[in-house]
Amino acid sequence: MGIDLTVVICTYNGEKRFPEVLEALKMQINTEEFTWEILVVDNNSTDNTPQILEDYQAKWDAIAPLRSCLELNQGAAYARKRAVKEVRSPLIGFLDDDNIPARDWVSAAYKFAQEHPHAGAIGSYIQGEFEIEPPPNFKRLMPFLAITQRGSKPLLYRRDKNLLPPSAGLIVRTQAWQQSVPEQCILSGRTPGSMLTGEDLEALAYIKLKNWEVWYNPAMKITHKIPSRRLEMEYLIPFFRGIGLSRYVTRMVPVKPILRPIFTCAYFANDLRKLIQHLGKYGIDKTDAIAACERELLVSSLQSFFYLWRNGYLKPEKKVIDVDDKRAISLNTDSNSKAKITL
Repeated sequence: MGIDLTVVICTYNGEKRFPEVLEALKMQINTEEFTWEILVVDNNSTDNTPQILEDYQAKWDAIAPLRSCLELNQGAAYARKRAVKEVRSPLIGFLDDDNIPARDWVSAAYKFAQEHPHAGAIGSYIQGEFEIEPPPNFKRLMPFLAITQRGSKPLLYRRDKNLLPPSAGLIVRTQAWQQSVPEQCILSGRTPGSMLTGEDLEALAYIKLKNWEVWYNPAMKITHKIPSRRLEMEYLIPFFRGIGLSRYVTRMVPVKPILRPIFTCAYFANDLRKLIQHLGKYGIDKTDAIAACERELLVSSLQSFFYLWRNGYLKPEKKVIDVDDKRAISLNTDSNSKAKITL
């Protein structure tokens, strides 16, 4: 009997996180009418993740089989791409190692996918669970931390808008991914030394470009656990810088190459307008953490094209990642070896 749905957990140094996700998946209900499995993709962890995963597999007795694979190339995009190659099911559910699914998340995802055969991707209702109380006005930043609540009814994302769901709790139709997402995307996701992100939005933009529907399904509920360090300015400022610097890529996927210079100028003018308005409203008060993050996002969005071009992201012959925004390193990857870094 074939597998109908594969739940994928991509993890990097998640020894203290991914076990809770596995425990939540063991408790799933209403899955008797279809077959499903769990695949853990170890994205080259250096902690005790491999041993803990091996221990889980040795004693696993849940209704869904548990298997794993190792992806040596660092970055969430590589981990998800490996998962797509590994699965044999028509549906893939992506969970990060800090995403705790509700007890009926798997069944709700499968049911919605069956009811919407043209859905290439389906996003979840995501609530945040904070280790410490977030600062005032933090709601303005929540969507950027994959906390997504778009109402109590299913929502079809508009084709003429860049708005897309995050990868946390995302269901993807395998056929849609294989038909739409290039073998080599531009963005690879956050890695040690680089906060450049947006790899999930790039993949989803390609899926939507191929006329697959992208939905939000509030019946698919997950909890995104936010540790205290992710509320510190030392994390948030580089995080929002990475989002802003990646925006040229995610914005230009649906734009024909001949029109991209025009759209680049239009986006630049709009970002500049928003930055001026933001400065007029909040100034440059560095004690306002929320405003500082928004300001960093807008400034980095203005720099996006120039940064990506200067550092080689837009050149097909190589990919370059930044280290502390001070120097660049060429990254040459080989599927059979660890990433080779040349300074």
